[in-house]
Parts: sequence; C-alpha cells; structure tokens
Amino acid sequence: MSLEQDIRRLMDLDAIRDLPRRYAHYVWSKNVSAAADLFTEDGVMDTGTEEPIRGRAALRETYARMLGPAKFHPFVHNHVIELDGDRATGVCYLDLRATTDGKSMIGSGFYHDVYVRDGGGWKFKSRKLTMEYLVPITEGWTGRGA
Repeated sequence: MSLEQDIRRLMDLDAIRDLPRRYAHYVWSKNVSAAADLFTEDGVMDTGTEEPIRGRAALRETYARMLGPAKFHPFVHNHVIELDGDRATGVCYLDLRATTDGKSMIGSGFYHDVYVRDGGGWKFKSRKLTMEYLVPITEGWTGRGA
C-alpha cells in the first residue's frame, strides 16, 4: 500500500468512527435533523422493537416523536470497522442511560452498521440496534431487584 492509500484509509476510518459519536451527540441533544442527516437518503434504522425505519423523512418523524418527552444519554465505544473501498461494516457498543415514562433506565447493547461513501463523505446505510438489557435502574441488570 502506498503512503497516499494509507492516509486515505486512516482518514476513512476516522470519518466512520465519527458517525456513531455524532449520532450519540445528536440523540443526547435531541437534534433530530442532524441525527437523520447522518444516514443516506434511503438509510434504515432497526431498533429491534418495531418495523425498521426506512428513509431520512421517516427517521426525522420517528426521532421527533421518540426523543420528544424522553431523555436518552448514549455512550458509544469499542468500535470495530471492516473497510472495503466505498463501503464498510462495523460494530459499535452502547451503554445507555435514559429517562422514559418517569423511570430512570440503564441499558447495554450494540449496533451493527453498514456505512457507505455518499457525496464524498461517509453515512450510515443501515443500523441495527441489539439491546442486551434496558431495565429500570432500581431493578438492576440481573433482574433480581436492588
């Protein structure tokens, strides 16, 4: 690999790693449009709780409804990426603190992502969220109570 190819690869990896960080930031700050704009126009988000959300317009609508009264504080880490030209896949782990329906929640899971170079930059083509647990903080993640 040439130095130019190495630099391009490093820049691509850094841009891809930035997507989940920005997504977490926009969810935390309830910036619905910015979160949706991280996806391609036909991007898909699968939360595992209902039908996948397809397309940027549907993402904006769903995020506006979902982020309205609730508070989601995601922390992403341990990002593993497989880069293949203008396409990549990755896994990104999630620790989540949330307030929904007046309850303090804690959760852990991961995203399976597909990324594509779109208009010169990187975007999510799809995200699939798998939650290992999301429980009231008083219950604990073992399910046996505090």
